[in-house]
Amino acid sequence: MLNSIIKYFKIWLKFTTIATQIAFTSRFGATVFIVAKILRIIFFLLLLIFLTSKVKVIAGYSLWQIALFYATFNLIDSLTQFFLREVYRFRSYVTMGYLDYILIKPFSALFRSLFGGSDLLDLPVIFLSVIFIFIVAQRIENLSLVGMLLYILLVLNALLIAASFHIFVLSIGVLTTEVDNTIMLYRDLTQMGRVPVEIYKETISWIITFIIPVGIMVSFPTKALMGLLSPSSVFISFLTGLIFILLSFKFWRFSLSRYSSASS
Repeated sequence: MLNSIIKYFKIWLKFTTIATQIAFTSRFGATVFIVAKILRIIFFLLLLIFLTSKVKVIAGYSLWQIALFYATFNLIDSLTQFFLREVYRFRSYVTMGYLDYILIKPFSALFRSLFGGSDLLDLPVIFLSVIFIFIVAQRIENLSLVGMLLYILLVLNALLIAASFHIFVLSIGVLTTEVDNTIMLYRDLTQMGRVPVEIYKETISWIITFIIPVGIMVSFPTKALMGLLSPSSVFISFLTGLIFILLSFKFWRFSLSRYSSASS
């Protein structure tokens, strides 16, 4: 088991090194990319400050609580993009036949398709999100050690659900060669988690919590940290993560069984 972990860590590190070299081919472009991401965060925070200056409470949450929702969203979104950036390149692998080459390699094709090169340009946003969460959390009342532990575990569970979505996208790409629009649809849906799901109508709130579990991914960790999440919701969150990852693995195996290589 340990040898396998070390083996795949070395594989990930190798592909990440290559992806980093490509990303920094244009230092100006890399700088603009990082600055644009940071500015996007700042502008949305300014919008939240403007809204709460007019309305002190939104959906029952204060400014700091809403800021914590947004910071948690940024952390989960940035970690997902950092580790799973290879999914955005997957369509060309299918259409150009490179997937054939991946499938004959002596390591998991799914691992290669998911973790084939992390994007180090996301690291500044990740660090800023962690720092911002730490600052905001100090202004939230009723924090507890249990809440902090649940927050960490639920963030990890959110990453598991995000990985499941990306595996579904890869599987659809194998079956249809369509990846770009599917992954952007996922991105658009997760954007709804930047704020508490309670601000949406009850029906929409329920759908994006339990059918498309954006609420479970983003809102549940934040609520757990604030002591607002019930034990049953914690159980539902972990159960959802388990179900989604198992279903995604099954769909991936199904898609490979229907795959026709570019050379056939």
